[in-house]
Amino acid sequence: MAAFVRLLSFDSSSLCTSLNSHHQNQLLSKNNSKRVLSVAADSCLSSDFIVNSRFSMNPRKESLQFKIHATITETEQPKWWEKNGGPNMVDIHSTQEFLNALSEAGDKLVIVEFYGTWCASCRALFPKLCKTAQEHPEIVFLKVNFDENKPMCKNLNVKVLPYFHFYRGADGQLESFSCSLAKFQKIKDAILMHNTDRCSIGPVKGVGDVNLETASAPKNKQAESST
Repeated sequence: MAAFVRLLSFDSSSLCTSLNSHHQNQLLSKNNSKRVLSVAADSCLSSDFIVNSRFSMNPRKESLQFKIHATITETEQPKWWEKNGGPNMVDIHSTQEFLNALSEAGDKLVIVEFYGTWCASCRALFPKLCKTAQEHPEIVFLKVNFDENKPMCKNLNVKVLPYFHFYRGADGQLESFSCSLAKFQKIKDAILMHNTDRCSIGPVKGVGDVNLETASAPKNKQAESST
């Protein structure tokens, strides 16, 4: 939340006229009390000039009061699934983007998370997944929104969320499993097993012979949330 304070108006114009180019700092005093206010001439009517008190201008104790209007503006925060764990974490919005990402990854290990914006388990696990992505910049993390890609998810046999696929080069899909925050060690173990130094022989296999383009998802069919 950002707060912006703007000076809208004041009761008298005498202050600004007294602040001229001959005096960088104008001293205002009350009789012999030696109470002094130092005001920069170039800050008059500036948004940074905030006045919260009254200043006596003459022996008759007539006061000059500035009126302050505060405007509070809320900046919209990204939703939890829109936050990103780094340049190696990519949002997938279509089947073609998914296939392209697998192909472009080459020999890199690819971890695909299938999630739902409504899934409490997905939300609880997501911060830890982002941290893991930051710890492993050599791994490609793909985020697939289940509701935006139901036909593809159906052909990939995704029935519970969050769900994970591991892919690598010519080996294609290495393994798949559901996982919750309490069982996050499964992901760490899979990374330890599959993220080894090696070179694949042959083209990137990706999803293999699975046809992701033709399946039609059942209407109103929603994946379950893992616990």
